This record gives sequence, structure tokens and C-alpha cells, in this order.
Amino acid sequence: MKIALIGYGKMGKEIERIALDRGHGIVLKIDITNPEELTISNLQKADVAIEFTIPTSATANYQLCFEAGIPVVSGTTGWLERLPEVHQQCKNLNGTFFYASNYSLGVNIFFALNKKLAELMGNRSEYSIEMKEIHHTQKLDAPSGTAITLAEGIIENIPEKKAWVNHTTTVTSELGIVSEREGQVPGTHIVTYDSEVDYIEITHCAKSRKGFAFGAVLAAEYSFGKKGILSMNDLLNI
Repeated sequence: MKIALIGYGKMGKEIERIALDRGHGIVLKIDITNPEELTISNLQKADVAIEFTIPTSATANYQLCFEAGIPVVSGTTGWLERLPEVHQQCKNLNGTFFYASNYSLGVNIFFALNKKLAELMGNRSEYSIEMKEIHHTQKLDAPSGTAITLAEGIIENIPEKKAWVNHTTTVTSELGIVSEREGQVPGTHIVTYDSEVDYIEITHCAKSRKGFAFGAVLAAEYSFGKKGILSMNDLLNI
């Protein structure tokens, strides 16, 4: 399979290593030094694109991939207010769009565990709920896309929670997410349920970027030859 890498920073280089190890080829690498090479004709040399850039450029990159007729695997977060627009563009151009807030296989299992715990705690008003996410200082968005996905899983299953906020809160209808940025932390996400008598915590802690990159390559392999809107739930059959 021939892959275009849109974004060739630390994550792009890790994706390249894994893709090459799995027998794929990299036919296009785009970073801040050569944005003019991101063209439809260059994209059409690839079977699939993997996009890890920044929120302000991501949606335009997806549009180019749709116009080029190749699947795009998106790992950029911080742009989700435009998700309905991107989905519509994908459908209009008969494209393929695979988005995940986190490509780690372990995180996606954690998503399912988080939803199940929230379901079990749905009517347990004696517990207060809070989330924390910790990432490296280069991460541009807060809260993380992973934290937002976790928050949505809780809000779907706990009737009193109506929305998340990016700070601690004592408002019953709000779910507080605390964001911390320190060092080179790849990503830690913690969900806590606290009462007067006990404390429940689930945590996912990434050890490196390798898990995210491996999942992104699996997503590219899964997307090849498919059409429509895809997700990790499709890939993992969750």
C-alpha cells in the first residue's frame, strides 16, 4: 500500500517507521517545509493518506483528499465543530474518512470501559465525577480529543450530566475536565467517581507514541478500498 503522510513531525515519523515495517511505502511527506507539494496530483500517487497536522489546516487537507479520491485517516484534534461539514463533504465527493480522537487500541477499549462504568453509575447521585488529562507541552488543544470522547461517553449514560467544561466544577449538570500540560507526557486520562465512603478511578496511560501510530496504520489498512465514514469501532468491531 502506498501512503501519503500529511504532517511529518514526531507522530508522522513514528507512523512511517511502522508502515515501512509492515511492508508499505511512503510516496508523499508533507510538513511545514513543503506545503506547496500537497496537491491533488501528488495525493493521487497514494492509496491512502494519514493526516496528523494542526486544527487550522486539517479540514482543508481532508477536502483535498476527497477531491483526489483517496481515503484519509485523520488524527488531528481541535477542529470537531466542523465535523458535520467534513462528513457532508466526504459524502458529496463519495470519499472515505476515518476519524478517531485517539488511535491507540488500548484507549479505544478504555472508551468502551468508560461507557460501561458510566452506565453502571448512571443513577448513583452520591458520586461526583471528574476527569483529568495530562499531555506534553506541545499539544495545542485542550481538553484533548480523547478527553472529549470520554466525556461524551459519560454524558450519554449519566442523565444529570448535560455538558462538559474545561475546569473543575461543582455544578451538578456539568462534567469537569482538568487539562494539564507537562514535559513530554504522551497522554494520560483519568476518570474518577468520588463519594463520602469510597473512590473509583479508571486510568489509561500511554507509554509512547508508538501505540497511536500503530493504530493509525491499522486504520489506513482498514480504509483502503472502502467508502464512507469510518471509525475505530468499525476497525475493532466494538
